[in-house]
Amino acid sequence: MSALPQSKEDGSFEFPPDWRDDARMTFLFSAFKENRDVDATDWDGKMDFWMPLIVNHCRRRGGVCLNLNQLNESFRRKGSLPLGLGTVLQSMYRNGKVQKESEFATNVDSGWLSWGVGLLLVKPLKWTLSTLLGSGRVPLEESFVVIELIKEKAVKLLETYRSSPLSDRSLLSFQDVRMLACDICPDETSLCLALLQLQRDKQVTVSLHEGEKLVKFSQQGQGRVGPVSDVDLGIYQLQRSEKLLGERVEALGKEADKCKEEARALLNEGKKSQALRCLKGRKRVEKRADRLYAQLETVKGILDRIAHSQTDRLVIQAYQAGVAALRLSLKDVTVEKAESLVDQIQELCDTQDEVNQTLAGGALDTTDGDELEEELEELLKESASEEHQDLPEVPTGPMPSSKGTTGILTDDFFNSLPTVPDSRLNVTDEELDRELSRLSIRGAGGEQRGTLSPLKRMEPAQ
Repeated sequence: MSALPQSKEDGSFEFPPDWRDDARMTFLFSAFKENRDVDATDWDGKMDFWMPLIVNHCRRRGGVCLNLNQLNESFRRKGSLPLGLGTVLQSMYRNGKVQKESEFATNVDSGWLSWGVGLLLVKPLKWTLSTLLGSGRVPLEESFVVIELIKEKAVKLLETYRSSPLSDRSLLSFQDVRMLACDICPDETSLCLALLQLQRDKQVTVSLHEGEKLVKFSQQGQGRVGPVSDVDLGIYQLQRSEKLLGERVEALGKEADKCKEEARALLNEGKKSQALRCLKGRKRVEKRADRLYAQLETVKGILDRIAHSQTDRLVIQAYQAGVAALRLSLKDVTVEKAESLVDQIQELCDTQDEVNQTLAGGALDTTDGDELEEELEELLKESASEEHQDLPEVPTGPMPSSKGTTGILTDDFFNSLPTVPDSRLNVTDEELDRELSRLSIRGAGGEQRGTLSPLKRMEPAQ
């Protein structure tokens, strides 16, 4: 497929690169074969080039309708006109990419008919006649609606309404809708077609009230729009009265300010009587403005109450739906059944606790706690007796007195000592002699009194 057309920075339409190839464009500007079976490659190549080019060209212009005459002039190249655009339109019509404008408005309701939308009910002109006569030629002025583009316009229009300050008003005048869609639909025909598409999608309904065209949009969260009711008309009239009263109060305020300025100017000119008349006129204007302002506040209060009532109605509907859902969820559920279930659950829990106690303690652990305490004390006693069995006995008799001696140990003292443990010392006789020659016990005067036997001196503690 050829590259799609792009738009330049200056807003003009830019054709695909093939447009600069004379040989290629000579082929594309030539007429189609009688039917596709003659040369499918030739046929499909031209269709793949012209169909997206026509749609994007129409999108770039901002419209949703086209006719053969406009296309011929738009795609004129070096004085030549494409010869196969009629065949392209016929193929797009058969494939549902375009639809005759008259057919698009065929299923309009009484609301549209009351609007007098004659521009949408265009007669098919020569199309019907040519079809009956067997001619496949498309009339130059026959208007076609590009389905892809009209759906895009409809979606943008609905999004614009829901994001606008008017979204809190479900019913709008046609003039308000035109101002709202001025950047989406360049003309009234495009706007009406977009509204028709929204009506097909169940997002819009139209009506005529006291000669005024009204459009009702579906609100956010609603699957489809409802018909225009008396409540909708009453709210619309109140909103219109609020708007008119507000405009009138604002105009009277400006008129009062103007009277005040005129009085000041006349007073500066020395025209006191005329200045007084201007001030009196200002007082009358202010009184009218006060009365209208009071009426405006009353209308606003009524609209606020209606808004609150609608909110309350939605809350009540939600409560009703909640009660119905709760009633269904609690079907066949009674207090007696609930109490019975609670009792059964408690019995099962008690049984489970008894089973757990039996498995954990009663069947496996039969040892008494007192027996364990007695066994622990016996172990402590045995450990204490084993620690003292290798030590010598502690002397129980009194220590011998050493009165009358000065620094000399007697035989009685040595005899009172406990028996030396019978263990062999790993000491040689030569070592003992050398140790004995170094040790001596000296008296108070520094004389040597005697020496200790090595066996008396060295007593290993065991």
